[in-house]
Amino acid sequence: MSNYFTENQDIQFQFNRIDLEEIIRIREDDYQQARKYPYAPTDYEDAKDNFKRILEVVGDISGNFVSERAREVDQLGSTFEDGKVTYAKGLEEAMKRLNQAGLMGFILDREYGGLNLPITLYVFAIEMVSRGDASLMNLFGLQDISETIENYGSDEIKNEYLPKFCTGEVSGAMVLTEPDAGSDLQAVKTRAYQDEEGNWYLNGVKRFITNGNADVCLVLARSEDGSRDGRGLSLFVCYGDDTVQIRRIEHKLGIKGSPTCEMQFHDTPAQLIGSRKRGLIAYVMALMNGARLGVAAQALGIAQAAYVEARRYAQEREQFGKSILHFPAIADMLVKMKVDLETSRTLIYATSKAVDMLKVSETELARLKEAGASITDLRAQVKHWKSMADFLTPLSKYVISEKANRICYDAIQIHGGTGYMQEFNVERHYRDVRITNIYEGTSQLQVIAAIGGVIRGVADAEFDAHEARSYRHEARQLANRLKKIRALLEKSKSYVLEQDDKAYQELHSAGLVEMYGSLYVGYLLLDEAADDSRKMLIAKKYIMDAMSTAMAHTESITKGFDTLFADVDQILTNE
Repeated sequence: MSNYFTENQDIQFQFNRIDLEEIIRIREDDYQQARKYPYAPTDYEDAKDNFKRILEVVGDISGNFVSERAREVDQLGSTFEDGKVTYAKGLEEAMKRLNQAGLMGFILDREYGGLNLPITLYVFAIEMVSRGDASLMNLFGLQDISETIENYGSDEIKNEYLPKFCTGEVSGAMVLTEPDAGSDLQAVKTRAYQDEEGNWYLNGVKRFITNGNADVCLVLARSEDGSRDGRGLSLFVCYGDDTVQIRRIEHKLGIKGSPTCEMQFHDTPAQLIGSRKRGLIAYVMALMNGARLGVAAQALGIAQAAYVEARRYAQEREQFGKSILHFPAIADMLVKMKVDLETSRTLIYATSKAVDMLKVSETELARLKEAGASITDLRAQVKHWKSMADFLTPLSKYVISEKANRICYDAIQIHGGTGYMQEFNVERHYRDVRITNIYEGTSQLQVIAAIGGVIRGVADAEFDAHEARSYRHEARQLANRLKKIRALLEKSKSYVLEQDDKAYQELHSAGLVEMYGSLYVGYLLLDEAADDSRKMLIAKKYIMDAMSTAMAHTESITKGFDTLFADVDQILTNE
């Protein structure tokens, strides 16, 4: 028996340590919801106990049901015949089990049958489900779609769709990408038009749509005739009825249980979400931020699965008379994997808390506005958490997906030739994880999204506060290392900004983002080490490695190519 919640020491540490008290108080309306819903918590202690029980259920299902079917799901995959998509049997069974446990309305209000849980708890769940089967996450983790409807849809739309999501009656798809508009969503051509009575219809082709065969689709479409940019796009919800044709499903490297569809809309009836022309610039950007956080959690879950396999194999495999776990090269790889996993959790749960704080701050702001109360202080709070969420979300997606890819790569390396064989799970994890630094925005796009926060110094005030703090013993030495990293960062940032070369600035954005992110995570680790001495070992390894990386980035930035394209053109000449 394997419970992915109770057996994971680091997940337990993060769960016990994270403070969601203010978030839960606001979400529970100062715990007044308990008067209307008997199962709602009466105080924070009650809420935390409820959270624990829910995550124990997710951990049990993921470890003892989902994971047992993952290999068969990968082998069978989703199939396409006569215009219909069929899930692998194990995937259907897993979704049914999660639905029976009442977990499909994780983040929706109780008014619609949801659990009213914060994003942070959802991220815990996604990590565990993804460890069991990465393909399943692409169905379970699409609850962001229903949240978007809840946040921006009319009461009529919410009442129509949201209860169906909570009962598991419908599944959802985020329908954005087109054959000629991949990452450049401003180029979307799918057309939305109205008839004489004002009813909306959709025409167009979408590609690379995860779970495109879903019952409910959120579709980005061009509603303004003659427009060519994002200001002409609106967001619509529709059913996947007979007017929606699935033209094919993709044959992929990994996550084979999750169908990726090409679909065509033929005068499909639809309903407008929110206001016209705000589909991309407001609603989809919020939706994609949630999806990116989900992918980061997915990558983390896959990496955890790969690490466990590698650790077990290294313990059991003997060469030259001893377990290969005791070979320095193998031990070093496993330590690096463990540090990457735990620091990824430190980052993702700080990120999810920032996202939750933004949401409840916006809720409070709206309430105070309606009551005619002063909102000056709360405006500043909303601005702060928005800046942090907008920076930390792409940072998490970038850092965690890249680390997860490396962990899965090393897991195969530890297995040697056997890891290359399909009989071993690490081969599947290696294939599954590869998409995580590609979809919902490649790593390069995440760097572009995060670099603005680095330039503005969104976390500088936190760094200043940490630098003013008094640390003792090893923590003091590590804090001094972080000060040196910050000095290298400032030197590198100043150098890049002084260059009158946009390409050069873009080339070195990743280095700046990594250095800034390592500072943020490094200080979080020092806080964690104050609560758990074991975390001091993690902090020491992480910060020492971050120091070496910062030195390398600084050397590359300040003494690398003077220009980008002139040098590259010469290097690539005559190929």
